[in-house]
Amino acid sequence: MDAETLPRGSVDSKVDRRQASMETNNQQELADAQDSKTDLVEQEEGKFHCADYLGMKDITQLVQAMAQSAEEYARLIWTRRWHVVPFHRLPAWLKDNELLLRGHRPQLYTLRACVRSIFRVRTETGNIWTHLLGCACFVAIAVFFVAQPNNHVQWQEKVVFSCFFSGAVMCMGFSCLLHTLLCHSELVSRIVNKLDYCGIALLTVGSFVPYIYYSFYCVFWAKMFYVILISMLGCGAIVVSMSDKFATPAFRSLRAIVFIALGLSGLIPCIHFICVNGFWPSVNDCSVGWLFLMAILYISGASIYAVRIPERLFPGRFDIWFQSHQILHVFVVAAALVHYHGVVKMANYRLTVGDCQLPAGFLFPKHPFDSVVLLQQLKVA
Repeated sequence: MDAETLPRGSVDSKVDRRQASMETNNQQELADAQDSKTDLVEQEEGKFHCADYLGMKDITQLVQAMAQSAEEYARLIWTRRWHVVPFHRLPAWLKDNELLLRGHRPQLYTLRACVRSIFRVRTETGNIWTHLLGCACFVAIAVFFVAQPNNHVQWQEKVVFSCFFSGAVMCMGFSCLLHTLLCHSELVSRIVNKLDYCGIALLTVGSFVPYIYYSFYCVFWAKMFYVILISMLGCGAIVVSMSDKFATPAFRSLRAIVFIALGLSGLIPCIHFICVNGFWPSVNDCSVGWLFLMAILYISGASIYAVRIPERLFPGRFDIWFQSHQILHVFVVAAALVHYHGVVKMANYRLTVGDCQLPAGFLFPKHPFDSVVLLQQLKVA
């Protein structure tokens, strides 16, 4: 029905009702807006009064103090209350020997926590203390040896033995550092692993310096040749060990092979000396027997480490003590002490025999064995 057909009064009434409804809605919206404004004002006033009561500066200091206290408390709890974890809960970069099932350190985020962990019993305790005590032992021996007066031990002997002492101290010191800081972070773990491998190479090279020096005491070219050779092989082993893949568990056997091969390279000068002087004179005069015992200890320790015995036979029983890595450390310390005893006997023999009287052509012979033959002729004469 159109508006024209409706009575005029009814149309006016509808318009009035519509206008009244619109006015009511407008009034309601104004009232709501006024209420909202009042609430906001009350909230701001409440904040203002609260800030006045406590002080804006005090609130900031309080929040900062609470945050600092919470951080220090969390760090204290973490460093003093950490617990050993099973192997499967370690991060991937900390997983090395899956046959050690329990007793591992979690990741520790501070150097202080790592150092303090050496007094906690877990999988690395034996590894740390075997080489920590060994390092201290060789530091004491080195200080005692170097402190001898020159009329008892000449400076040449001090220099030669210092090469061996330095290699032993660095090898065991880097090993102790590795097992102490291994759990700090992935970056620190990679760094200390590489230092550990460098220490092994340095011990090997340093061990052969006094052995070669006294074996070819009167043969200058042989001393220089073999020292340079073993030094080059040691540098090669260090370069190989700088690879990140070399430190992974998958290359455990390769690591053992590389360092066993480096050690076996010392057989070359040993065979040279035996061929020229004979077997029994070499055993009696140059302590070849002690050097063979040293080689057996090194190779046995490295082989046990490579095959991971005894934990491979009894997983979980040797998590804390008598695991293969600890056995390797004990063998390394024992081999270094045996080597020291052997080269001391060699030094005493050479110093007892006296200085060499060098005949013509001795230092720079035409044939590699000429100087040794001349030395034998000198002894016979």
